[in-house]
Amino acid sequence: MIIKYINAHIIDKDSDYQGIVITDGDRIVYCGESDSNDYAVDEVVDVNNNILMPAFVDMHCHLRDPGYPQKETIETGMRAALKGGYATLCAMANTNPVCSTPELVEANHNKAKELGLCRLIQSASAGDDLEDKIPTDYERLSKVTKVITNDGKTIFSDEFMRNLLISSKKYGFIISTHCQPERKIVARDIELLKEVGGNLHVGHISTRETAQMIREALAQGYKITCEVTPHHLIGFDMDYRVNPPLRTYDDTVALVDAIKDGTVYCLATDHAPHTVEDKANGMAGISNIEYAMQVYLNVFYKNDISLNKFSELISYNPSKLLGIESGLIKEGYFADLVIVDANYISKIDSKEMISKSHNTPFDGYEVRGKVIKTVVGGKILYDN
Repeated sequence: MIIKYINAHIIDKDSDYQGIVITDGDRIVYCGESDSNDYAVDEVVDVNNNILMPAFVDMHCHLRDPGYPQKETIETGMRAALKGGYATLCAMANTNPVCSTPELVEANHNKAKELGLCRLIQSASAGDDLEDKIPTDYERLSKVTKVITNDGKTIFSDEFMRNLLISSKKYGFIISTHCQPERKIVARDIELLKEVGGNLHVGHISTRETAQMIREALAQGYKITCEVTPHHLIGFDMDYRVNPPLRTYDDTVALVDAIKDGTVYCLATDHAPHTVEDKANGMAGISNIEYAMQVYLNVFYKNDISLNKFSELISYNPSKLLGIESGLIKEGYFADLVIVDANYISKIDSKEMISKSHNTPFDGYEVRGKVIKTVVGGKILYDN
């Protein structure tokens, strides 16, 4: 199936021009300011001068599959993700059973392939039952996933974390961390990184001090990346329960500064769906994958941060980290695209969410942008 996208405002981390994109199967085969007559086109999509950019990649979400279908499934989570413009999801391992073996990881990969919705990178746990005692089989797991994490729980054992960092360097996987207390654990992890090296990715940073520690480590030449979430950019001084907690207004300003100066490597969601009953009983988490882009666009617009930077952090950088050929409007790359009306103003309405979970404290918040279409592997899988 060859599709031509016309009248497109094409944006990625390097590009900003009016042009044409042609996809053939799951790849981009042409992009440019002028048309091309080299392809027998099956379908023409008029972008109507809206933005055409690489579809989004989420380094950090919870699909609750297997084990918690009342909260979310791979299918419901992916349909919500497509509505939000996401083509690739990295799902955390705190499922039931915990995704701790290659067989469990591959089972979820196979589910995703059968659904034919988003691309899935199922992370694996760093320790049995997400504990920092008995390590999982990093050598075998690294052959089926790029991400090892105990997210949902903190790795308190210095020796466990040291060995995990060494193994990440040996086998080439990324460690995605959950740090509570955040400042103390991030400081510890940076010191261990300086000692033994490794591939450290700090999940959902939330404080000014954390951003500064990572900024200093980067300035010293250490290999470290980190992510921010929508709720930690706009939520402050609120009682709504997420991990790590929503902080102060000063912290949100510091996170925006960290985006501007390159300290923050990518934008993630930490989409963490729960039932109404679980939230009432104090479970931490927020459902946000279908409006995350709108929050981010609003923050970027208000702080005069370019759409090129937005695309770099939400598409290119996580693609690079995960080793997938997406994140650019470029010939040969995956035809994972999103059409966005970046000027559309609306308010978050939890009643319109299609995730199984509608847990959010941001009902009524004004946001920017609207996903018009999401394309994965050349197929239009969401059409607003």
